[in-house]
Amino acid sequence: MTRMPLPDIKNSIDRVMHAVEGRYTQGMSPASLTLAFMDWLIHTAHSPGKLSEMRENFLRKYSAFGLWSMRAAFDPELKPFITSLPGDRRFSDPAWQRFPYNVMSQSFLLQEQWWHYATTGIPGVADHHENVVSFAARQWLDVFSPTNYPSTNPLVVEKAINTGGQSLMKGMQNLLEDVQHNLLGDADTQTSEFTPGENLACTPGKVVYRNRLIELLQYSPRTDKVAAEPILITPAWIMKYYILDLSEHNSMVRYLVDKGHTVFMISWHNPGPQDRDMGMSDYLRRGVMDALQAINHIVPKQKVHLVGYCLGGTLASIAAAAMARDNDDRLQSLTLFTAQTDFTEAGELMLFIDESQLSYMEDMMWDKGYLDTQQMAGAFTLLRSYDLIWSRIINEYLMGETPRMNDLMAWNADSTRMPYRMHSEYLRRLFLNNDLASGRFNVGDRPISLRDIRVPVFCVATQKDHVAPWHSVYKVHDLMNTEVTFVLTSGGHNAGIVSEPGHPRRHYQLGVQTAEDKHIPADDWALRHEAREGSWWEPWNDWLNTHSGEPVDPPPMGNTKADYPPIGPAPGTYVFER
Repeated sequence: MTRMPLPDIKNSIDRVMHAVEGRYTQGMSPASLTLAFMDWLIHTAHSPGKLSEMRENFLRKYSAFGLWSMRAAFDPELKPFITSLPGDRRFSDPAWQRFPYNVMSQSFLLQEQWWHYATTGIPGVADHHENVVSFAARQWLDVFSPTNYPSTNPLVVEKAINTGGQSLMKGMQNLLEDVQHNLLGDADTQTSEFTPGENLACTPGKVVYRNRLIELLQYSPRTDKVAAEPILITPAWIMKYYILDLSEHNSMVRYLVDKGHTVFMISWHNPGPQDRDMGMSDYLRRGVMDALQAINHIVPKQKVHLVGYCLGGTLASIAAAAMARDNDDRLQSLTLFTAQTDFTEAGELMLFIDESQLSYMEDMMWDKGYLDTQQMAGAFTLLRSYDLIWSRIINEYLMGETPRMNDLMAWNADSTRMPYRMHSEYLRRLFLNNDLASGRFNVGDRPISLRDIRVPVFCVATQKDHVAPWHSVYKVHDLMNTEVTFVLTSGGHNAGIVSEPGHPRRHYQLGVQTAEDKHIPADDWALRHEAREGSWWEPWNDWLNTHSGEPVDPPPMGNTKADYPPIGPAPGTYVFER
């Protein structure tokens, strides 16, 4: 038997240890957290001036709060001692203004404020470590929020009284059912009422191409004439494609087809251990480029509107830049949804990106050959802990409410895995090293530059994006030497994109920057452009029509002569992979 070389044995031992550890740390590197904490602790201990300020701040604030608390017991009209931050809905209900709950909520907010002061502004602490420590302190404090306990949450108390305790009994039942499902590994039973091909992803179409990585869906025309140039949508491979083809009323695909566009969609394969060596080059070549080749045979002699969402948008940008470098003129335009091309301001997701954390994550992926769905979900859950953890505990376990599943929630629960090599390359080359924005990202054996892109660009960012903050998405203006139509829309990373016409309380801002225009800072851009009521889908459709030729007869569904026959009906088979 061939013996493994000694260095490989040692390396494997380290990786196995990290992989086992990662199952108990939710993928967080203990070394990364310890480095951040020690950096903050050492510099704080060596900053007597800051310590003196912290002590003075504590005594002054809590002395004033003590006086406010005594008044709060007798004055229901007393103004809050601390105003909640914008977007913080935890204590918005009027019940929190009554004594003693007003004192409880204000005391908690005061603790949050003081700990933010204590963990930031320490001279000498690295920015990344400061952000990690501040974030960790906020997460720890969230555990002790008065909203999370039956006796200190007035809404829970009131409902328990009004229902004779039945709400608490129902909450306990919900908790036991969830524990049972987790122990048995059952699928979420709430999502069973939503099934692709039945009440999700129902726009009629065919699978016209399949390889190891993608199925290419072509949707059936619904108009007598269609725009000459077809649309190819490249969704993120971290989730299933049908966020853009949800229910009939909010399906972007259905909207585009109804408006007279020929739409193609990439449906990604859900990778397993056998796909561990698939890298970014595979996703570019077997994904975008193979799909373009198939479309060129089905709709010959026509350029293509390339559309990318999130990670798919970053990949679409890479493809467009590589094609521009190689004088490949098959693109008519480029549309990006919440897609980052410069990762220097990638938001709180960067809390989980440093050399220690990536090395740890790589060892965890090495164990299985992929990053599984729970490991990915852990990071996103922490970023939105109130919405995804605490609000669920309050509503389902304390209030006894039965959760209402909708199509977007069902899609969100249908996540996919990430191959070991691809995810490692993506995080290192883009997030950590920012190679794409710096002109160091190689396609083939040569680097690409986004400044080579000359087709018009339509870029959409969302105001409340925790994955791709709009200030980061806005940097596309600095990286592309072409006309950029930029849209900032209400909503978050997903709900802001699924923003169909008729959706209530939707608005957006829109502006156009040509290659000759001077740079406008992001915040100035937001002040210069007025909000418009309605869905951004409508101006995007107008933009697509402006950059399309005269309407033509719909193309055939696939092309039998060119070896692209219809393989089966949409939504295909890859969408059902678990």
